[in-house]
Amino acid sequence: MKTTVDIPDDLLLAAKREALESGRTLRELVTVGPRHELAAPARPRRKRASFRLVTVPGNLAQGLDLSSREAMHDYLRRTR
Repeated sequence: MKTTVDIPDDLLLAAKREALESGRTLRELVTVGPRHELAAPARPRRKRASFRLVTVPGNLAQGLDLSSREAMHDYLRRTR
């Protein structure tokens, strides 16, 4: 299958040089990387952070300070 991939110029030149010096085609060389990555043991996927939306009727929740990210995190930790 043919596809278009954007490869940085320096990497492409190095790959062409390596293919020439090793007696392989560029295609052979380029397919080694994906095959190696796909054959490697799967790395654990990061679990997406879940969150609970804190809502209150009217204005801001009592004690919630929007001027500081750390203060907001502290508030959310306390309300869990």
